[in-house]
Amino acid sequence: MPRPARRNAKTKHYAAELRREPTPAEQKLWAALCRDQLGVSFRRQHAIGRYIPDFVCIQKKLILELDGGQHLEQAVI
Repeated sequence: MPRPARRNAKTKHYAAELRREPTPAEQKLWAALCRDQLGVSFRRQHAIGRYIPDFVCIQKKLILELDGGQHLEQAVI
C-alpha cells in the first residue's frame, strides 16, 4: 500500500505564510530553538499532512505548539 503524502502544496504554501509573520511568543521561543542551541534542530511552521505545528524536531519526533491570543479570534463552528 503506498504511503500517503506528507504534505500538500496548499498546506506548504500556508506554512510559508505563517513563517513570515510569527507571533511574539513564537519569535521568543524561536530565538532559543534556532541554530541548534539545544543540541537538536527545530523547524518552524513545518507542514505535516494537513497540519502545521509551530515547531517540530524531526530527530526527536517532537512537536511544540504555542497557544496565544490569536486563538481567541477564531470562530467556533
